Amino acid sequence: MPITPTEKIWIDGELVAWEEANVHVLTHSLHYGSGVFEGIRAYPTPGGVAVFRLAEHVERLLASAKVLLIDVPFSAGQLVAAVKEVVRENGLSEGCYIRPIIFLGYGEMGLNPLPCPVSVAIAAWPWGSYLGEEGVANGIRLKVSSWQRHDPNAMPTAAKITGMYVNSSLAKVEALKAGYDEAVMLSPDGRVSECTGENLFVVKGGRLVTPPASSAGALAGITQSSVESIAGDLGIEVLHEDLLRTDLYLADEAFLTGTAAEVVPICQVDDRLVGSGKPGPLTAQIQQIYFAAVRGQVDRYKDWLDHVE
Repeated sequence: MPITPTEKIWIDGELVAWEEANVHVLTHSLHYGSGVFEGIRAYPTPGGVAVFRLAEHVERLLASAKVLLIDVPFSAGQLVAAVKEVVRENGLSEGCYIRPIIFLGYGEMGLNPLPCPVSVAIAAWPWGSYLGEEGVANGIRLKVSSWQRHDPNAMPTAAKITGMYVNSSLAKVEALKAGYDEAVMLSPDGRVSECTGENLFVVKGGRLVTPPASSAGALAGITQSSVESIAGDLGIEVLHEDLLRTDLYLADEAFLTGTAAEVVPICQVDDRLVGSGKPGPLTAQIQQIYFAAVRGQVDRYKDWLDHVE
C-alpha cells in the first residue's frame, strides 16, 4: 500500500523533516539486513488517539535487538515517549500506522556487525487495512507457498528482523502472481507456520487452534495474543497445536491476525472453501470485539490503549 508522507520522523532523539530522514548508501543494515523493527497502530478513541499495546510492541522490539546483540541507546520508556511524540507532532488524531526501526548505520562494513553505530528511527502515517477493506469484510484467498518458513535453528524466528522478511516477500509475490491475496508458509517439516506477516487461527469444533510460535517458526503476535484474550473471555478454548495444510482445508472457519492486517477472515485455501466460504460466526464475533477494543469501546480492554496527550 502506498505511504502518505507526514511531516516529521523521529531519528536518534530528534524530529526531522520527512524528506530529510535519509541514511548513507553504506549503511550496514542496508547491505546485510541486520536491523529489527515493529509495526504498531494507533486508533481514534473517545478519549483521543491511543496507541494499541504500545508497551508490548516496544518490549518485543528490544527483545529482537537483544537476539541480534544490538545495544540500543534508548530505554523502553524513552521509546514509548518517542512514539507518542511522533503521533502527536504529526497531528495523527484519526489513527495511524507506526514503524519503529533499529538499524546498524554507516561506519563499518563486513559481516561483523559489532563495531557498527546503532540508530533508531520512528515514522508514522495514515494507513488503511493491509489486506483491504473487502478482505476484512468478506474474507481472503490463501495459497500454501512453495517457500518454506525459516528453520528456528537457522534464523531466530522469535525476533522481528528486517532481513528475514525476504522470505516473506518471496512468498507474498508468488501468491499475488498466482491470483491469491496472501500466502501460508510451512515449516521445514511441513507444519503450518504463519502467513507472510500474520499469525493464523482455525476454528474446529468451537475451539480456536493456532500453531505454536517458536517451534513452527512463527513470530509470537501481539494481535494474536489479544485475540486469544478475547476468545478466553468469551469462554472459547484456545489451543497451541501443530496444524497441517489439510487442517486449513477442513476447518470450520479460519482467520489471520496481525497489526497491519488486524483480523481478517480466510474464505479459501488452495481453492478449497473454508467452511461455507464466507466469514464464520466466531470469526465475525472476535473481529467485532477486536475492532471495538482498539477504539476504546470495551471497558475490559482499555488497558491495551496508551493515550497520546
